[in-house]
Amino acid sequence: MTETSPKTVATSERLVGLAVFLIIASAIGLLAAFELTYEKIQVLINPEHAASCDFTLLVQCGKNMSSPQGSVFGFPNSLLGLIGWPVVMATGVGILAGARFARWWWMAFNVVALGALGFVIWLITESVFELGTLCPWCMVTWSVVIPLFWVSTFWNLKHGVWTSNERAKSLGARLLSWSPTLVLASYLAVAIVAQVRLEWLSYL
Repeated sequence: MTETSPKTVATSERLVGLAVFLIIASAIGLLAAFELTYEKIQVLINPEHAASCDFTLLVQCGKNMSSPQGSVFGFPNSLLGLIGWPVVMATGVGILAGARFARWWWMAFNVVALGALGFVIWLITESVFELGTLCPWCMVTWSVVIPLFWVSTFWNLKHGVWTSNERAKSLGARLLSWSPTLVLASYLAVAIVAQVRLEWLSYL
């Protein structure tokens, strides 16, 4: 078994960078999920409650929370964040503590990250093209799901989680080093789409 095997890499090196990234990303995502859940509860208690994240007709979360898109599975989408982000944080903390995660864990982690990204892309589309809003805490969630997918995907490729092919590992290593650029490009793509549709710059 090579040093970069997904079963030994977490013990042969501490992977502090990955762990810190997972902890910070999950903390931000968990904060956004908590705030959205709190605001949803306040609205349920008092229908006249004005959400603290409602700033303008364009920048608000009230419309998103009350829409069908805000409760796709029959409950507020933010509850998914309250469930999922602690798992990401536990993974990061575990790595810092020297834990070793099996190959199936990283595969499942990557698949869930892909599902989260797909869900986020759909929510972005609905928010921009259907609801005509930019939900602040939703955007915070988008901003951490996007890098979580890129980093986890390239990290898995680099460490042979999906394939032991050396060329694939080398490609994963190069792509991982470019992940900040890809994340910024993803942010820019969302900003451009929102500008074309909503002209949000005119509200600044």
